[in-house]
Amino acid sequence: MTRRTHTALAAAIAAALTLGLGACSSNTSSDPGAGDGKGITTEGNGIIGGTPVKGGTLNILSNQDFSQLDPTRNWVEPEMDFGLRTLYRTLTTFKAAPGAEGLQIVPDLATDLGTPSDNAKTWTFHLKDGLKYEDGSPIVADDIKYNVERSFSPELPGGPDYAKQYLNAPKGYAGPLKGERLGKEAIEVPDAKTIIFHLKRPVAEFGYTVTLPTFAPVPIAKETGANYSNHPFSSGPYKIESYDRGKRLVLVRNTNWDPSTDTVRKAYPDKIVVDQTLDRAGIADRLVADQTADQSAIAYTELLPAKVSDVITNPSVKARLVSQSEGCTAFLEMNTSKAPFDNPKLRLAMQYAVDKEQFQSAVGGPALSDIATDNLPPALTDGTPVDHFKIPAAGDTDKAKQLMAEAGYPNGFSTEITVASANRQQAEAIQAGLKRVNVNVVIDPIDASAVNSVQGDKNKQTGLGIAGWCPDYPSAATFLPMIYDGRTVTDTGNQGDKTRFNDPAVNAEFDRIAGLTDVKAANDAYLALDGKIMDESPAVPLSWQKKPLLVGSNIAGAFANSVWSGQLDYAVIGLKSVK
Repeated sequence: MTRRTHTALAAAIAAALTLGLGACSSNTSSDPGAGDGKGITTEGNGIIGGTPVKGGTLNILSNQDFSQLDPTRNWVEPEMDFGLRTLYRTLTTFKAAPGAEGLQIVPDLATDLGTPSDNAKTWTFHLKDGLKYEDGSPIVADDIKYNVERSFSPELPGGPDYAKQYLNAPKGYAGPLKGERLGKEAIEVPDAKTIIFHLKRPVAEFGYTVTLPTFAPVPIAKETGANYSNHPFSSGPYKIESYDRGKRLVLVRNTNWDPSTDTVRKAYPDKIVVDQTLDRAGIADRLVADQTADQSAIAYTELLPAKVSDVITNPSVKARLVSQSEGCTAFLEMNTSKAPFDNPKLRLAMQYAVDKEQFQSAVGGPALSDIATDNLPPALTDGTPVDHFKIPAAGDTDKAKQLMAEAGYPNGFSTEITVASANRQQAEAIQAGLKRVNVNVVIDPIDASAVNSVQGDKNKQTGLGIAGWCPDYPSAATFLPMIYDGRTVTDTGNQGDKTRFNDPAVNAEFDRIAGLTDVKAANDAYLALDGKIMDESPAVPLSWQKKPLLVGSNIAGAFANSVWSGQLDYAVIGLKSVK
């Protein structure tokens, strides 16, 4: 969560209770096979329904069209999960497994996880034999290069920008749509099965970067520009049979996909039908009723909070509920560029003043969220939550008042919070918690579509806001720099660092860590830096959201992969029996 994505808040994902969660893209702190009594319901191996059979039709019940299936522009969960598991493959990908195993990467189109050289500034990948598109034509290395080049195109906005950040591309390069290709200084393709990336700086985790859809193949001959999303040319196990946007998408088998080249996708169903005409309440009602074709159906979107209690109090229905952490952190963000939140001591007081238990209740209770105790979600801290301050979940008002007095605000102050209208209940929870320490919070509810533009405008931004971030893959490099590097802040259109936090020492440490070639050393350094940022408190971590998804009684192989922000992993889902 917008899982896993640098400009992700601009393309916000539909998080569990319309919280705007950025980046693209789970909490692996609990055993997915154990069940925690809070809505996570899985069998002993962490998979609902056991191993699927081959065949049948998987029905996906949805309330929305896909914003993008073009791999260049696909940077929103759960669309990334869907596209990467059904329609296109990348150089590497994540294992299809519950829990911590699902955070591991394996070769996909490539024969291995990449070979670094030149101090991790050059990465070489070789393609497997037998790779083909839906028409039987071969997948070649230049097709991957071409799609990477497309990510530079202003005509194709919204997708992952890691290629722009990392590649040694000429300044001002604007993509291949007008015929300009990148030279060997950025990407070499010495033959049909070899691709070599030349980076501006060392990137020790580039093997993870190439799991993103930017690194899927797109043949030049199939280029249709902004219309490519209507029919991406399949390199995966399925291809598009029909797509009536906003109504219905039908996938059928890509008979030229060779399962011997793919260790991850099992492609159990013969057909996948996505009905996009429903509403969330209706989806829940149909899956609870579990009649006829809906027995072989899954929800694309999470349960409404109002429906959760109906599900978890019915044992037979609860047994079909998956509720895994999305791997994202929701924050109370403070505008550090203006008083009073330009005062670090006052910001620290807010860590103690907020009532996170009340906020958790406002977002659906323990079934839908865990209380956050750190910037980094547990998926980025080896599955174990970090509790930096060890503050009681309901807060510590005495400590908060002490810090406020030391900051020069012994009698409190007033501020505003801007939220989407649908999130007013969450804002009221913040308001009530801060009222205990004489902070008067005025709620400014606005249309969800306007929140990012208001909070991204220096002149319009209020003192407080509720937002969030999800990593693009299991690395703090896709999390902390995206939301706390002050050099990315802009007066208008600001998307990443919404707190406008800009500490030169923190920025310098981001640069130092980015140059490390040892992944463990980098992870350790990010953990230490996270502690420093927490001490400066530009934001208060509020919750680690879960995504409750209901499936029909004939569904097998259902589990939530934390890489996909708690979304069901489409690589291995199918039916118990073909009726």
